[in-house]
Amino acid sequence: MIAWWDLTQSDQTIDSLRDFLRDEAVEAWAGVRGLPLKLWIADRENDRWGAILLWESAEAAAPPHPRSAGELIGYPPTHRTWFDIEAVTEGIHSLPAFPGLGLALEK
Repeated sequence: MIAWWDLTQSDQTIDSLRDFLRDEAVEAWAGVRGLPLKLWIADRENDRWGAILLWESAEAAAPPHPRSAGELIGYPPTHRTWFDIEAVTEGIHSLPAFPGLGLALEK
């Protein structure tokens, strides 16, 4: 699932949502069963915030879930798309692991 929010109508900013990731969301979502991967994404140029979620099944994607950026933003995603994964691979890279990566977690 991919969700995008246009932040132009919200009091939240990319910076305030990064704080939310650091303070609460990353840790909370790390404990969600049936969620192999969640990526939070931002487009500062177009003032958009989003997430890409890879679920094991439709049942796993059903609520309840930890508090989300949508609650802070104040309205549902401007755009949400559900899709099926046709294939997955991981290339050769020098990153130690995916957890802990991202601009919001850089010190």
